[in-house]
Amino acid sequence: MSQSSNGSFPSATTADVVIVGGAAMGSSVAFHLLSDPGFAGRVVVIEKDPTYARSASALSAASIRQQYSSPVNVRISLYGIAFLRNIGSHLSVDEERPVIDLTEGGYLYLASTQEGAETLARNHAVQQAEGADIVLFDPAGLREKFPWLATDDLLAGAWGRSGEGWFDGWALLQAFRKKARALGAEYRTGEVARLERQGNRVVAVHLTDGSRIDCGTVVNCAGSDGRRIAATAGVDIPVYPKKRYVFSFTCKGPVDNCPLMIDTSGAYVRPEGHRGAEGQMFICGISPEADADPDWDDNPEAVDWSLFEQTIWPALATRVPAFEQIRPGRAWSGPYDMNLLDHNAIVGRAGEVENLFLANGFSGHGLQQSPAVGRGIAEEIVHGRFVTLDLSDLGYTRVLAQRPLREANII
Repeated sequence: MSQSSNGSFPSATTADVVIVGGAAMGSSVAFHLLSDPGFAGRVVVIEKDPTYARSASALSAASIRQQYSSPVNVRISLYGIAFLRNIGSHLSVDEERPVIDLTEGGYLYLASTQEGAETLARNHAVQQAEGADIVLFDPAGLREKFPWLATDDLLAGAWGRSGEGWFDGWALLQAFRKKARALGAEYRTGEVARLERQGNRVVAVHLTDGSRIDCGTVVNCAGSDGRRIAATAGVDIPVYPKKRYVFSFTCKGPVDNCPLMIDTSGAYVRPEGHRGAEGQMFICGISPEADADPDWDDNPEAVDWSLFEQTIWPALATRVPAFEQIRPGRAWSGPYDMNLLDHNAIVGRAGEVENLFLANGFSGHGLQQSPAVGRGIAEEIVHGRFVTLDLSDLGYTRVLAQRPLREANII
């Protein structure tokens, strides 16, 4: 397929697969589709903001963990870390290998109650059974491994010795996008107005500029717009865009080998970048209580600094005494596509709509799950089933049945 002189593709009027949303998830689906020897067709990716300025992929804390309570999420992340470790091979274009600065610093979950310690132990058993490299600590072990940690009130901790950490989310998004384009995916700037459904199929995608793309298959990777897009085809998903804040600060005191730590208060913190003359930079945040969870559409760029000053910082300074003296940095907000049923993604065919596929409601896990889910959706489209990993536990049928897949480890 030839490109025009300015490097863009001609406007599509028909496509074998239309992907709504071109951030990490949508671009992963496109890449995996076009990498599958069993697929031959035209893939069009619709992205309303090619700058990705307000995309969750660009604004998240960009991390990956195996410390889940449900086996399917552990398997997805084990697949994901293997993919990220070899991203230079998977997503190279013209011998240019992407770099995402993967740092396997681990997650550290802490428990200060007997119930919390028992939950960590149960989760650890699940994680070990799936092959995740997680270490369970008692208070003495925590003090030895993390001497900067206040442990007087702690009963247990769980740390990812390998396979967990953080990376450059923007670089991953761009790597997926660049590779998908190199394989022939066509990216079109536009906003989807609605999906046109006839019977049990979606036959066309209508854009707000009045154009129409006839299609064989549609994949909903629309992030904060996913619920609206699905509804236009008569599919109801309990996914709502919530707002999450990320705060940064610099600490001069030593907090060596700090993992991504989740305090008993729910506040998290992790290092960002390399230690400089002014000290080490960290980023942090917390999930608000359900009755105080702000909607993303309500002044999306505004940041509530009181959350940092009154809740996050006091909790982190209590847990890590070196954090008592810090220099606050910048902060930003980002969308969190929350599945209110069970805080897990909805992945796969949309019930009776046989050619509509969902990749929605990741509840903060989308970036780390994009390699496995992108491949899984592509396999369902091409082969009619999941081949590499069975993702059926995350299927839409559980939404229809109101049968939640509970996840104990939510950040």
